[in-house]
Amino acid sequence: MLPNSTPFFLLASPEPALLAAIEPQLAADGARVEIFLSAETALPALTAANAPTLALIDVNLTGMEPSMSIGQLLAAARAEAAGRRFPIVLISDTVTPEWIDRLAEEAIDDLVPCSIEPAFLRLRLEAVLRNYRRSRELELLREAAALNAQMDRLTGVYNRETMLSILFRETDRVQRMKSSLCVILFDIDDFGHWNLRLGPDACDELLCHVVARTSRLLRSYDLLGRASSDEFLMALPGCTSINAVMMAERLRMDVFSAPFRINGDAIRLSACFGVASSLGRSPVVVLREAEQALLVAKATGPESIQCAGDFPEPHAAPVAFLSPTSGDELLAW
Repeated sequence: MLPNSTPFFLLASPEPALLAAIEPQLAADGARVEIFLSAETALPALTAANAPTLALIDVNLTGMEPSMSIGQLLAAARAEAAGRRFPIVLISDTVTPEWIDRLAEEAIDDLVPCSIEPAFLRLRLEAVLRNYRRSRELELLREAAALNAQMDRLTGVYNRETMLSILFRETDRVQRMKSSLCVILFDIDDFGHWNLRLGPDACDELLCHVVARTSRLLRSYDLLGRASSDEFLMALPGCTSINAVMMAERLRMDVFSAPFRINGDAIRLSACFGVASSLGRSPVVVLREAEQALLVAKATGPESIQCAGDFPEPHAAPVAFLSPTSGDELLAW
């Protein structure tokens, strides 16, 4: 029996004798078989949302006006069905260099002769489907491994390295489109105190709750990452400094004003926020400004919000001296 309980096979050939010989083999286990007599009629089925389990295509399949070759059909199917790949088996009595190249490029998965015995055909198709499933499993594992390397294992948001990489990409967009981009760096106040009082497991849970509440405030294209143990970084495309400060206010109210429930205890957290605007500059520079703004906010006190560029200008300390006439102590800069 061919893999998959309800497979859907696409069979494309202009030869009635070939169709009559192969179709019963494909439908023997209750599979659905759809037959197409030309390249143009087969193409929509090859690129449809419900892609076939496997496609068998006769190399003698001809196109209507304007004609479409098998090579063009394969290229169009692969291009339009990106992300929905399925195995393709060609039916041909001649093994040409072109088909060997297609096999090497994985544009096709197997090549079988027209006169192949039914039992042998079934074995070949089973092998193709089995190899395809294994290949897909490996591909999914690679994708999962790549994604895991980008994410913070505890909270599920991006890690610092990935956020910095994404910020470089977003900065390119800002430069091209002359748009705005702001970042918010926020740090939970005195989190070390809670770590000592509640223990690391409870504090890990607290961080996950903070991320969950924060994520509910984000737009689909906003970005959130964990910058350090209790510090988080947000990137807000299209936001000005005023918008970003307003978002920081929302975070302060919607994320941190309500207590968190941990092991039956109600925990009230607070955070400080540093805001910086990209202005198309290097993300390294922008992050440095956000870090400086955060330091000023933390020095100001819990729940403070500081925007880079709003720092008071440094002034020289006044110098005391005695007036030569009155003897009074005067101050001057």
